Parts: sequence; C-alpha cells; structure tokens
Amino acid sequence: MEENGEVLVIGAGPAGLTAVYTLQKMSNCKTVILEETDCLGGIAATKFYHGNYMDMGGHRFFTKAQQIQDLWRELLPLQGTPALDDILLQTNKKYAGNADPESSDDVFLLRRRVSRIYYKKHFFNYPIELSMSTIKNLGVITLIEVVFSYAYSMLIKREENNLEDFYINRFGRILYNMFFENYTEKIWGMHPSNISSEWGEQRVKGLSIFALLSNIFKKTFISDKQMETSLIEEFYYPKYGPGQMWEKMAKSILEKGTDIVYHRKVNKIRQNSDKTFLVTAIDEMGNEYDYKCKKIISSMPIKNLISSLGDSVPTNVREIASRLPYRDFITVGLLLSKIKIKNTTTMKTVGNVVPDCWIYIQEHGVKLGRLQIFNNWSPYLVKDVENTVWIGLEYFCNAGDELWSLSQTDFIKFAIDEVVKIGIIDREDVLDATQVKVKKAYPAYFGAYEYFDQVKDYINSIDNLYCIGRNGQHKYNNMDHSMLSGIEAVNVILGKAEKDIIWKVNTEHEYHEQATVVTGKSRK
Repeated sequence: MEENGEVLVIGAGPAGLTAVYTLQKMSNCKTVILEETDCLGGIAATKFYHGNYMDMGGHRFFTKAQQIQDLWRELLPLQGTPALDDILLQTNKKYAGNADPESSDDVFLLRRRVSRIYYKKHFFNYPIELSMSTIKNLGVITLIEVVFSYAYSMLIKREENNLEDFYINRFGRILYNMFFENYTEKIWGMHPSNISSEWGEQRVKGLSIFALLSNIFKKTFISDKQMETSLIEEFYYPKYGPGQMWEKMAKSILEKGTDIVYHRKVNKIRQNSDKTFLVTAIDEMGNEYDYKCKKIISSMPIKNLISSLGDSVPTNVREIASRLPYRDFITVGLLLSKIKIKNTTTMKTVGNVVPDCWIYIQEHGVKLGRLQIFNNWSPYLVKDVENTVWIGLEYFCNAGDELWSLSQTDFIKFAIDEVVKIGIIDREDVLDATQVKVKKAYPAYFGAYEYFDQVKDYINSIDNLYCIGRNGQHKYNNMDHSMLSGIEAVNVILGKAEKDIIWKVNTEHEYHEQATVVTGKSRK
C-alpha cells in the first residue's frame, strides 16, 4: 500500500496540475498525482529533440478568465525587453512586463499571431477574410460564386443536425466545400455530415462572414477593443514552450509537499462503504501499486475511467463509454536548412521565413493537417534560429490504423514526401527529423457520444469523484478551460460550489479563440 493522500489526482496535465496548485493555496489537503507517462502537460507538453523544442499542437496563451491569466503570471513574468529575434530584426514593440528574455528563462514572450490556410499552393488568411489577396487567389468567377452561395445560405437556413449544416449556414456551400469539408474529415476521419453540430457550436460559433467583416471594421477603427480573438494579432507564450509552464507549476507543487508519481497508469478504482477509494495503478513493467484516498480528481480518458470502475458500472454506461470516439495525433519534427515557400508579406522574420505560427494545409491529396513553424512561436525553441527552420507536421489518425502503424522511419519519409509534393520544402534541405505520437489527443463528437449524458450522470452519482480536463470530461476544451475545470473541482471539494459547476465550464458555446489579450497596447 502506497502512502495515502486525502485527494488523489489522476493525470499531470493542465487540469490536474492546476487542481493541485489551487488546492494547495486554499487548504492543507494532502494530495498525490499519478501520471501515466514520464512528462508533464499532456498534449500541452513540450518535447526536446537535439537542442530543439517541439510544442505538441501549438498552444497560444490567451483566455477570457482573469483567474487563469493571473495564475499564468504568477509563474512566468511578462516580457519587458526584446527577445532574440526582435534584437536581430531591430523590431520595436511595447511591452507590459519587466522580464528580459535574453537574461532570464522565466518569461512570457509577446508574440505576433499569424495563421494562414495553404490551398492550391496559395495562402489565404485564417479565418478567411475578404481581402484583395483572397480575391486574387480565388479569382473573380469563384468569388462571385462564393457571394451568391453565402447569400443563399442567409436566405434559406438549414436545420443544424450536423457539422456540415453548421458550416454551410455560416459560410455558404462553396466556402464550405473549399475550406471546411476536406479539412474537417482530415482531423476527425469522418465526414462533417456525421459529426454533431455541437463541435461547431463549441469551437467556431463566433466565426461567420458577418463576424469577419465586423472584425475588419474593429481592427481598423477600434484596435484596442475586444474582438474575435482569431483576429487578435498578439499573444503570450513561454520562452521554451508550454511545457515550461507546467514545469514551473510542478516545481511549486512539489515544494509544497505533493508527490508526482510518473509511470503510474490507473487500471482499477474501488469505492469502499465509507466512501473512501482504493486505487490500483501499474508501472511500465506491470507492477501494481495501491493508493487509498478520500477523493479522486480524474483527468484520465472517461473510456478508461469507466473501465477501471469495474462491474459495478451499469451495462449501458459501460457500453457507451467503451465506444466513445477519440482521434490520435502524430507530429513529425523536421529541421531544415531553409523552407521553400517564400515570405511575400511585409512582416520581417529572421532568415525571411514565412511569418506563420502554423499553417492549415487544405491541399487535397495529402493527409497533412497542419504545419507549425517553431521559429515563429519563440526563437528560443530553435537551437540555431538564424540558420535553420524547425517545423512540425501534424497528422490526425486512429491508433492502429494505416498511418499509426507505419514505422518511424517510414512515417517520416511519408511526411517528407507530402510536404515536397505540395511545394513546402525541398527534400535536400532536410537536416534532421523525429516523430512523436499522442493517443487520445482529441475527444470526438460522433458515434456513442450521442449518449454521453448517461455516462456523465453516472459519474456525477459517485460521491467524491470529480472529472476534469479535455479527456476527463470528453470535451474539446482549450488549455484555459481545462485549467478552469480543475479550479472548479477544488471549489466543489471545499464546499464552495455544487458538483455540476465542473461540467458547465466551456458550455457557453463560444468560439475557442474568443477572448481578450493584454498587450502593450491595452493593459486591463
């Protein structure tokens, strides 16, 4: 029997770490964290490879929640002087903080937000906007078709039974076919007509052609006011990627007496008659360890949580949970001597690399979903930012499928072939490469998810069990929402809120990037 704790936290991702960090501030509860892997942060981790850092998925730090913003700043102070790339480019910025990135590692960098769509070897702003470059790239005839298609969608609304209906109602069928249909199927492995509209309501409600026009007006006349954050031009980012935030948080947690135990996969949970729990976890060698606790905060995938609860779970709940869909994730990191696509913007970058943080690959005929350029997230992610380009190629798949089953060597070759095919790089410019796989990166909103409320109701019926985070709630949360769910779980444990408040985080169905960001232009 391992050392007992009053509260056992399953998972050392943003949700689990934030729950413990908050609990330590508000009480003297003894806590233990069990983490299945050997690292912190879940999908928001940072991977290190040959002197370069990889951000798994790209994590901009922005939020509508002041308490999350305050928490971030407790751990990492804001940039107050130029970063390496700003020095090299002699860029002038206004900073809201005092930290010096060149002399301190603990710093939040102020970064420029650029994300575009790559379609038919042309760049389109993301989200799509009615700019001269868009008109030029689409052509007059296609633009006319887009306008009439959008007008039709405004006059005749479809009943929103699925994600396809959701997109067409907001953009018209032509834009849907060009920029949403194929890309959505890449991500989820399923056509949008078979995906719940709830995904769109949660992730992209704030976006429509009307919203884009409105934001163009705001950007022109009231740039320091609140607008759809997809058009916000700056964001904060840890010097060495998001993993740096979780390392700082974990350091604080450890100093205050909480144990973080790695390589502990929970596979059995039993609740005793006195409402305490006996939790069994196994290490990578299959050895079992038992933990006794009074309360559990779980961010493990609900599919696994229900399985660990054993035969006491009603049959219908067990069957639904076993069929909950997920999407898995593979990133290929490529170190390049140069990138082939040209920077035709007016934005200056080191080496004149294209300025994008990430690029959405809408080209048909390739499976690549997104491309990150780590140089643009932070110059400190790249060992030699002046002479190399460090990119991440993102693929969405299912564990065990054809992509997932490729060897690392074959997958890297496959990925290189794809970016060569669509004109992103030349093969001879590849200097080094690696691959990282992540299981259950994205909880999906189709299939058995239709009956998810039955699973949620059963979990809520278990005293002293609290589910948080993206996988813990099977909800496509952003990082700040996952953190908020951890905070709310603590509020419930301490009697400051009712249990259902945890599930209400991120149920306002707002676009996932709708928020304000504090920059040198506007300090609120």
